[in-house]
Amino acid sequence: MQVSELMTAKPEYIHTNTTLREAARKMRDLDVGFLPVADSREQRLEGVVTDRDIAIRGVAEGCDPDTTCVSAVETDKVLYCFKDDDVEDAVASMGEQKVYRLVVLDDRDNKKLCGVISLGDVLRRHERKIAAKTAEGIVA
Repeated sequence: MQVSELMTAKPEYIHTNTTLREAARKMRDLDVGFLPVADSREQRLEGVVTDRDIAIRGVAEGCDPDTTCVSAVETDKVLYCFKDDDVEDAVASMGEQKVYRLVVLDDRDNKKLCGVISLGDVLRRHERKIAAKTAEGIVA
């Protein structure tokens, strides 16, 4: 099974100039804890920001959520896979990297954002054994 069959396609993303408060509100409205940060014209991935980044790197460090942009707290090292990768390979990568989700890029040449795959996506498709084994490795 390929990643494209399980991923959340066309994910919402934000621009680096988005404030922490705007990013947090978008996460709340979408009921997510993670947003890719991309160039809005090209959809080229620049980083990712999580609710934890906002809380720990931003607010806890005294950043003003109304004036601080996500570029100040985002993670530049983006963990990703490609839409034509095998799901088991993507899940193995999550386990090795100790993360619950990967950004999905369209192909090795364009490298444009086209989705996100999470352990939740894998679970929803009844691949419980793979997801559970990976989650155990992340928590340990």
